[in-house]
Amino acid sequence: MSGNFSVIGGRAARKDAPDKSTGKARYIEDLKFVGELAGAMLQSSQAHAKIKSIDISKAQALPGVVAVITAQDVPDIKYGVSPARYDENLFAKDRVRYVGDEIAAVAAEDLATALKAVELIEVEYEPLPVLLTVEEAMAEGAPWIHDEFPDNVCAKVEQEFGDVEAAFAECDIIQEGSFYSKRQDGAFIEPNQCVALVDSDGVLNLHSSTQVPHYVQRTVAMVTGLGMSRVRVAKPYVGGGFGPKASATPIELASSFLAIKTGRPVRMAYTREQVFLFSRARHGFTHHMKLGAKKDGTLMALDHQATLEGGAYSSFGIATVYYAGSLLGGPYKLPNMRYQGQRIYTNKPACGAQRGHGGVIARGLFEQQLDLVAEKLGMDPIELRLKNMMETGDVTCNDLAMSSLGMRECLEAVKTGSGWAEKKGKLPPGKGIGVACGFFVSGAGYPIYRSDTYHCTIIIKADEDGGGILLYTASAEIGQGSETTMAMIAAEAVGIDYEQVRVKSGDTDFGIDLGAYSSRTTLMTGHAAKEAGENLKAMILETLAQELGIEQSRLDIKEGRIKISGDPVDFSAIRTGYIKEHRGWPDPPEGDELTFREAARLAYLRRGTVVATGKYKPPVLGGKYKGAAVGTSPAYGCSAQVAEVSVDFETGQIKVERITDAHDCGQAVNLTSVEAQMQGSVSMGLGEALFEEVKFDSQGRIINPSLGEYHIPTVMDMPETKCIVVESGEPNGPFGAKEVGEGAIMPTIPAILNAVRNATGLVLDETPLTPERVYQAFKKQKGA
Repeated sequence: MSGNFSVIGGRAARKDAPDKSTGKARYIEDLKFVGELAGAMLQSSQAHAKIKSIDISKAQALPGVVAVITAQDVPDIKYGVSPARYDENLFAKDRVRYVGDEIAAVAAEDLATALKAVELIEVEYEPLPVLLTVEEAMAEGAPWIHDEFPDNVCAKVEQEFGDVEAAFAECDIIQEGSFYSKRQDGAFIEPNQCVALVDSDGVLNLHSSTQVPHYVQRTVAMVTGLGMSRVRVAKPYVGGGFGPKASATPIELASSFLAIKTGRPVRMAYTREQVFLFSRARHGFTHHMKLGAKKDGTLMALDHQATLEGGAYSSFGIATVYYAGSLLGGPYKLPNMRYQGQRIYTNKPACGAQRGHGGVIARGLFEQQLDLVAEKLGMDPIELRLKNMMETGDVTCNDLAMSSLGMRECLEAVKTGSGWAEKKGKLPPGKGIGVACGFFVSGAGYPIYRSDTYHCTIIIKADEDGGGILLYTASAEIGQGSETTMAMIAAEAVGIDYEQVRVKSGDTDFGIDLGAYSSRTTLMTGHAAKEAGENLKAMILETLAQELGIEQSRLDIKEGRIKISGDPVDFSAIRTGYIKEHRGWPDPPEGDELTFREAARLAYLRRGTVVATGKYKPPVLGGKYKGAAVGTSPAYGCSAQVAEVSVDFETGQIKVERITDAHDCGQAVNLTSVEAQMQGSVSMGLGEALFEEVKFDSQGRIINPSLGEYHIPTVMDMPETKCIVVESGEPNGPFGAKEVGEGAIMPTIPAILNAVRNATGLVLDETPLTPERVYQAFKKQKGA
């Protein structure tokens, strides 16, 4: 990309850094309201059972209890993520489907009383068979967890592009393999929490630690029966999300009902154990793939089956099962692809979306198979990948258009940056090096619900004194740095310094924004910010042109100064007027150019408050086949990584020593944030590859529901990580920018798998790669 930017592409200090580094940042826990009640939830102790009776009389009689609600007290309205699979009720009516299913909620004067009241609610259960695995749920004669979904099949996908069987018949090499992964937890630092209250206008205000204020607003409005305009959702600072906070939670709905019922603010929060119970994180996947190639390395066809263990409810599962197949359409030229996927209900917490939604494990197996194909062909794994790499302008067999694709540049960058040629095949026993690639959407092409709505809107107001601008966005800053990104884009669009931009975000009163998911904010909200900034600039320059009596086309704003092309123009009257108005001010404008301050002040004096808006929604994208909407995006980010590992043959312990990571983000907006997202992706991929697994006992109870027992990487586990930023210039992105947040995780797991295989010769087919699992694989390899 060109470097013709004043703000974009730099290393800006984050807008939220001062508050977060000094303890001034306010999270839900820090918000206090007069007259607050404490809420608590009764959740099922049974994984699968009929509810014979619920007795709340003792809870209601407890001093300090203000309200107790069950399914009898709320509308019988199902909700969920996709309208095609609304399968949840706020409270279980006649059956519980997992340990943690919600049964009742209490509001009391204090939390201790609320928790005591929950203990006093008596529920009589009639146990039903518990189905904890896909095999149990799909067994002949197994009870249906939802009566309306036969055989416990939540969703099924069958797609074929090209002629797969004919292509296999032409192949010289067929490679087949399977892979199994365990369900995971999002492991964000701040547990879900919220406060609901009804204000004097009768509007329900819900303050929540969500990453999708709009979707929460919509769900709360639908279930409570209030109109959208009678529900406001606002998020303060949020301690992480990674996907599991991308939908409405039972505590958001329950606190809303309790606030309406009591007329007082109601606070509810999950404990860490309840975060695990709510889940909505990564599914457990089983993948099988058959990959065919010609002897020169040309990839010909892929046949892919996937089964997802989804838990008790759909959540994002319909999208997940589609993503698991569609994201294998690239970044390699693959003319023929068949995919059969199914998501199965079980009596466990519902799985949902997590960073790299649906595609991470499928990518792991596919990239592993590529290495095995390369070995059979006697090719270097990088050369095989480069031979088949898509280029800018290519379209996948499932109609995903690569409007920019720096995948080749990424792969060549990690080859050079890692010293691949000097290490591959030359490392001592126990040391290994592996490579992998991946790509991901820059925002989902369509909303979760069918609508022509804009995906985001932005409002920018010029300060009345011309000192800067104030940007309002309903987008969700959840730690990824989106406020900083929007400030930089707006500053570039208006032509002022980054420090002159203030940002207010995360409030549905500011407009619409679909939220922080699908790696969408930089491209989509960024487009709206750019348009609003350009509109504001045009309004100011229009006024200035009229005042100077020249064509507006002669004017521009750069770095806070007014640029006038052509013959000199006398602007002394404007300057004199400004200085007279600000007599006594210590910093009068000076120099041979007008300033943004003078021009913006003049615009205010002539027009009143200067406000501009911006908006964005993608054009029509993708193919016409069933499920074509999932995986479509205005643009795709892509990554390549090389992992270097050491493996202890005596213990099975794996240490990832080094990751060389290259990512094509189109155009870096804030270079520091891009690198931070790349490092965060490596961290999460590392945890999924080596440590993370939510474990259950035989009755469906989670046995490691804490961050002490559920191992996520710490700084002590992180490898040395070299980040290389590739800029391909995305034509559909604001100033050429596209995603980095989720795409950067795609190669991490397969790069580690391929490195471990290089070190040991083991083709490991199950994650996490715990020492025990690796050690047992060694024993099997030796025939012990």
